[in-house]
Amino acid sequence: MPTCPSDNQQAVDQTGFWNPDGGIDWDAHRIGWAIAGACSVATVLISMISVFQHCRTYTKPAEQRQILRILYMPPIYAVISFCSYRFFRSYTYYDLAEVVYEAFTLSAFLMLLIEFVADSGSGHNPESSIARKGKRSLPFPFCHWRYRPTKPYFMYTLKWAVLQYVILRPAISITGIICQAFNVLCESSGFNVHYANVYLEAIDFVTISIALYGLILFYALTREELAGRRPLAKFLAIKLIVMFTWYQSFVFDALEGRVIHATEYWSETNIADGLNALTICIEMIFFACFMWWAYTPAAYRIQGAKPTSIWRPLWDSINFSDFALEIWYSLKFFIAYIRGVPETHSRFAKSNAGFDDAFGLTTGRPVSYNKHSINIGSLRGQNGRTSPN
Repeated sequence: MPTCPSDNQQAVDQTGFWNPDGGIDWDAHRIGWAIAGACSVATVLISMISVFQHCRTYTKPAEQRQILRILYMPPIYAVISFCSYRFFRSYTYYDLAEVVYEAFTLSAFLMLLIEFVADSGSGHNPESSIARKGKRSLPFPFCHWRYRPTKPYFMYTLKWAVLQYVILRPAISITGIICQAFNVLCESSGFNVHYANVYLEAIDFVTISIALYGLILFYALTREELAGRRPLAKFLAIKLIVMFTWYQSFVFDALEGRVIHATEYWSETNIADGLNALTICIEMIFFACFMWWAYTPAAYRIQGAKPTSIWRPLWDSINFSDFALEIWYSLKFFIAYIRGVPETHSRFAKSNAGFDDAFGLTTGRPVSYNKHSINIGSLRGQNGRTSPN
């Protein structure tokens, strides 16, 4: 099996940040190091303020649990990008780890939209918002196909379209890290079929395309219910991070050998990767501010209410058991669907397998498919919503 040529120079810079005279040795790399570090600290501080404000006004746990997860995206990207700049010889490992959180952010955004739709229905019941939706065309490029949103299998499929990325993106990164360790990944070789990178990129492209299409489909279906919630701004706050990081990485890679040239200690790939990491660190300051505005804590502030403890919100935000439960119950539904259980094929207006069940918004009743009992209830408290009991 062919192995990759090294992306790093053999020579290693042995000088320190401080010169023998006690001053700072300000070369281009160390200037970038200082800028990346300062921007990362600023991003973390801005995000901490936004997170703290949500924690102290934790009045809608089901929504704010997902918001906190989304707010973690800029500081996570900033810190990991700083580390990839500082330890540039291991850049690929940091880059593969960084993109994993994108999957969790997109899934949290879907769960947040579901909560918004449920909140718009009478009695916090999403069925009242969805039941009136008739048959309609899918968004581009599948606009010649039509779907009926009241079918329970459609709602489960929509949710699974996004949640599959939570499984596959970490798997892709783990596989990439293993391939990099065995020197067969070769990101710098582009789409060379002899190395693993082209296949992992293809799988990632398909999985994230499905996830984004699911989000767009849900937004198109419920945009009336989402009015006044800044859904587009909230989505752009996430998607622009993904777009900026991908496109600028493509641009810096294209400049290798043309504008970017190797030095004694840094290869062309090292410099391109370093510029990409530095740019991300700078951009995350602005995205942290954008998220602070888009996911404003003021929407959850109740006049005269006592500030809530920060510990429960923080624990809710890092406890991803709700994602695991959503994935598990979806799999159980699809198994029942394949086995031909009638209730999984009927409209939810006439069956127990409705929108509430598909998205874990039930109030404790089990959903039974004839002889196949699938307990999809009791998820209201697990998703962070306060039980009526």
